[in-house]
This record gives sequence, C-alpha cells and structure tokens, in this order.
Amino acid sequence: MTTVIVPVDFSETSLNAAQYATKFIAGNKDIKMIIYHSYSKESEAEMINTRLEELKTTLLKEHPLHIEILAHKEDDFVTGLERAVRHRNADLVIMGITGKSSIEQVLFGTNTLKMADTKACPVLIIPENASFSKMENVMLASDFKDTLNTTPSVPIKDFLSLYKPQLHVVNVDKEHYISLTEKYEKQKQDLKELLAEFHPEFYFMRLFDTHEAIDLFAKDRHIDLIIAVQKDHSFMEKLFSNNRTKKLTYESKLPILVIHQ
Repeated sequence: MTTVIVPVDFSETSLNAAQYATKFIAGNKDIKMIIYHSYSKESEAEMINTRLEELKTTLLKEHPLHIEILAHKEDDFVTGLERAVRHRNADLVIMGITGKSSIEQVLFGTNTLKMADTKACPVLIIPENASFSKMENVMLASDFKDTLNTTPSVPIKDFLSLYKPQLHVVNVDKEHYISLTEKYEKQKQDLKELLAEFHPEFYFMRLFDTHEAIDLFAKDRHIDLIIAVQKDHSFMEKLFSNNRTKKLTYESKLPILVIHQ
C-alpha cells in the first residue's frame, strides 16, 4: 500500500475519518496520504486550499506523515473522487459516515455508500465516533462460495500486512448444523491456504439475521475492523444493498473495509 485518499468536507464526520486515517497510517513512512476535497464554485478554490493546508498542518503536528492536499472543482463528488483514485493510483479510500438524522447524514453518508459501491478501490468506512487505537482482531465475512476465484486476496493481504492482526473468517447461514458439509469444508481449506500467512480462524454461525450475527461476534471477539467482500448475489449482498447497508454502517461502531471481488 502506497497511496491513501481521505476525502473531507470539513464536517465532524469527515475530520474524524482524517484523524483515524492519520493514526492508522502512522509509522508507515512509505504510505502517502492525500486529503481530498471537491467544490462547486471557482470562487471557493482559494478558501478551500487554505482550509486544507490548515488541516494538513494540524494532522502533521500529531504524526509525521507524508501528506498532500488535492482540491478539484467537480459537479459530482463521487465521480471526482473516482477520478482522483485513478489518477493517483490510490490503494485505499478512507471515508467517514454519520448516524445523525441530519443533512450531514443524507449528503456525506450517501456519498460514502456510493463510493463503497464503486470498483475504484477498497473503501474503509469510519463511523462517526470511531477512533483508532489498535488493530489486533479483524473479521472477514465470507459466503464460502468459490472462494479461490471470488476472494480478493491481494488487497486483503495488502491491508492486513500493515498490522498483521488475528484474522477471523465468519460465515452466517441458517442451514448450518453441527458439522460442515463437504462443500463448505472444501471452501474452508481453499481459503485457509489462500490466507495462510495470517493464520485465519474459522467460524460458522447458524443464525437468521446476518447483521445480528456479525454484531454479536464482533463484540464477543473484540473485533477492531470488519472486511466485507462485495459481489453479486452473495452473503455480503444482504449487508450492502438497500436499507441493510445503512443499517450496518450507520449502527456499527466498527470501521468496515469494503473490497470488490
């Protein structure tokens, strides 16, 4: 991982995500952090760049990082951010999301979910009150279907290699019983080999409510971050479609890394 883009609109939510990103990257001198903002009027350019420079100065006082600022005039926030990701060859976007019932939730929350739904690059969603302290336990949610071909192992390993946390691979299915079927066992072994360097532990939960199962597991195992693989007609589609996306991201206190297959 070499380049991380952190979009800010100067709301508390986005500034908290910038703080989280700074602490997350701290100690990794090879990673460049780009603070990004898009504005709608040319007359705003000077003011925006001044505010971005002030934010950069504030963040650098806390951690000595390689930070750049990037401001563009854009008609559409997500389109501009996708372009910035491509042009800067970014490995990760870190964005905040709010659970407040306000215009802030409607605008920044929606844009975060739209960006997570693109395939530009992995997106790390930071809840409004989340703060980075450690990265010891990470949960990977998997549907255990064709894991060799659908698990984006390169970006997952790239992310995990920063802290080398304990990896917990979780599957929720109301059909699970005492023992795994031969099909599930085969997929488990494939995934175990694919992510062998992180010594994954596997858990199969027989529950009907996917969100509830993940929440219970996260609390029980002191999970610091959730990795969700986005693919069509999958287990993760239950979480990242329509209102369930908002339910998971708005209610969760944990950062969620969304990676497309």
